[in-house]
Amino acid sequence: MRLLHTSDWHLGRRFHTEDLIPAQGAFLDHLVDTARSEDVDAILVAGDIYDRAIPGLDAVRLFNRALHQLADLGVPVIMISGNHDSAHRLGVGAGLFARAGIHLRTDADTCDIPVLLDDADGPVAVYGIPYLEPSMVRDRLEAEAVSHRAVLTAALDRIHADLTNNQPAGTRSVVLAHAFVTSGTGQPEEREGSEEADSEREIAVGGVAHVGADVFHGIDYVALGHLHGPQKVTDRIHYSGSPLAYSFSEARHTKSVTLVDLTADAVPALTHRRCPVPLRLERVSGFMEDLLTNPAHEPLKDAWLEVTLTDTALPFEAMARLRRRFPRTASLKHKPALIPAQATNTPTYSERIRGRSDLDITSDFITSMRGTDPTPDEHHLLQQAVEASRLNEQQKETV
Repeated sequence: MRLLHTSDWHLGRRFHTEDLIPAQGAFLDHLVDTARSEDVDAILVAGDIYDRAIPGLDAVRLFNRALHQLADLGVPVIMISGNHDSAHRLGVGAGLFARAGIHLRTDADTCDIPVLLDDADGPVAVYGIPYLEPSMVRDRLEAEAVSHRAVLTAALDRIHADLTNNQPAGTRSVVLAHAFVTSGTGQPEEREGSEEADSEREIAVGGVAHVGADVFHGIDYVALGHLHGPQKVTDRIHYSGSPLAYSFSEARHTKSVTLVDLTADAVPALTHRRCPVPLRLERVSGFMEDLLTNPAHEPLKDAWLEVTLTDTALPFEAMARLRRRFPRTASLKHKPALIPAQATNTPTYSERIRGRSDLDITSDFITSMRGTDPTPDEHHLLQQAVEASRLNEQQKETV
């Protein structure tokens, strides 16, 4: 059985000021063409269909066009909602879409209802686990705790129960999920194989966003969404990545869709098919005068560009001057080169907060303002406040 795995379309997203709808439309055409030319048996879309809970009309029109294209292929399409999607909005009409072979899984209560497929090796049960906000689904799934690991474990328990009690012996299993999954059990020392990008929204709960691959033990293939770089977690657990680069941190990603050949007993064989690149991304740093005059930089004129200026002082009208030579300059940073008489090892604010959680940043603020770390009680209150703020935003998107 050949499956096509994709995720993180983020329809409606912009790249800085650039409208990506034309590029996203080109990707969806490529997806349909690939599915047809590769003779796939099903298409798996692992969440973040839209970029916002209430998408713009252009994004909705593009999704509507994609639904018709996918339905015309005549193969099952299984989609789940991600943390950027409004699960309820995306799930409207799911029953009707299923009649056209497009199976939307946006409700935690349906995670153990499979889409059943067959090939020469027997049946395949495909389960879709939408993004699970722990505090919103814990009771419904009867999870042991309010954590990503607990709610995903509860969902997988239901799936294993369905496989054992309702499906024929030997049924192969495929699971779609939208989560931050790492190798091993998810302990900090076992987080290899899960590379983040700047464009991914934080899903931390109590400071812990990731779960271990062991949660998916016994599943033949796990099609993941959320991380934007195509990557392997284990031999049977993979991220397809986003089809387009949505931040300069993804400049070196090779964007692709993943073909999954599922056999009776062997580890699935994966093949990557590159996605169209609307315009390449480049990062460059240096002094303004060199960037504007050096012929070596001429190839950058046709790229989306992130420029870091190393001049001691930020030059006058820097962005306007850069865009006269490099029209697609999208991002400008200023990081002065060190001068021996003024050299300092003090990091900038952006360097101090890069890669840190909101809880870490708020705790540091307390320490900076009064000179002592938050007490355990204060740390607990800060954690509650940060989590309440994040959850409030998530509820706006899912309710």
